[in-house]
Amino acid sequence: MSEFSAAFDLFLSSGDFLKLTSRCELGIPSVQHFPVNNATATLLDTGVLLFEPDNIPAECKDVLISCGIHGNETAPIEIVNQLVMDIVKGGGLVKQRTLFILGNPVAMNMSKRFEVENLNRLFCGKYQNITPCYERRRAGQLERYVSDFFSSAHSKKSIKYHYDLHTAIKPSKYEKFAIYPYQNDKPWDKGQLAFLQSSGINTILFGHAPSGTFSYFTSSNFNAHAFTVELGKVMPFGENNMANFEAIKNNLQALIQDDKIELNIFDNANFNLFKVLGDIPKITENFVLHLDDDISNFTYFEIGTLLAEDNGYRYQTSETGESIVFPNPKVANGQRAALIVVPTTL
Repeated sequence: MSEFSAAFDLFLSSGDFLKLTSRCELGIPSVQHFPVNNATATLLDTGVLLFEPDNIPAECKDVLISCGIHGNETAPIEIVNQLVMDIVKGGGLVKQRTLFILGNPVAMNMSKRFEVENLNRLFCGKYQNITPCYERRRAGQLERYVSDFFSSAHSKKSIKYHYDLHTAIKPSKYEKFAIYPYQNDKPWDKGQLAFLQSSGINTILFGHAPSGTFSYFTSSNFNAHAFTVELGKVMPFGENNMANFEAIKNNLQALIQDDKIELNIFDNANFNLFKVLGDIPKITENFVLHLDDDISNFTYFEIGTLLAEDNGYRYQTSETGESIVFPNPKVANGQRAALIVVPTTL
């Protein structure tokens, strides 16, 4: 028996998608189909698993749930593993087409954010502009699998969803938050914000420009309801309090099973909403971010606070309510070292 066959047989008996993905990080020998509880499952590639119900509704939902785009963000990986395990072992039903993705198996096995390149900056074809590496190849593969999923014959009338699950490097003033990708002229969907609130997430950052993120790729190319969902701080495997993620896990499961989800009518008072005021770029190696290493996302600063300097460039706060998100002075030159956001309403 080959190593893959042994790993796949173990997956069929245990439902442990994480273990299968970890053992086959660089690929599988062939596509694998198998039946699960009134549905057909297809292992398309390492970390890419499709479920299609035997009876697909005329107006179906296409649900993409991704995680592990950054390999050290373990809680989302464990959430997805639980969802897959429930389905494969027969306890969970699949009534809507669902694609699960563990994004960066190589980085997962290394317990690192990425091997060479930040995968969540390489979508929308941006991977074509970098030196060949694992993340470049993986971004292209994931774009193709997602394009096939959202462009199938069943998807012509479907409502499309994409929840890209992450955890943040820094702690956050608001533990869980979501980035709603730039929508151009489309309105922000208040029903989706209510879904996030029901999932335990009431802090939303509205995207201000096109980007290379996975959620922007699906939103802009397939009109999917797409979000980058931050579920707390990065922790090692096995050290996450999974009870802390029950609300979103249960809502994702209900979406897959086509169960009714009770939602509140959107009310600004129930949310912390932010819009992007601008970026702080790292221009050279002389860049200095005048912040403590353990500063929390959404930390607020008084007007006139000096936040960053770089070869004559200085960033001082100038508007009421300015807060910082994703501060990281270790990014490469030319990349964003932090986002500056301010409160907003819908």
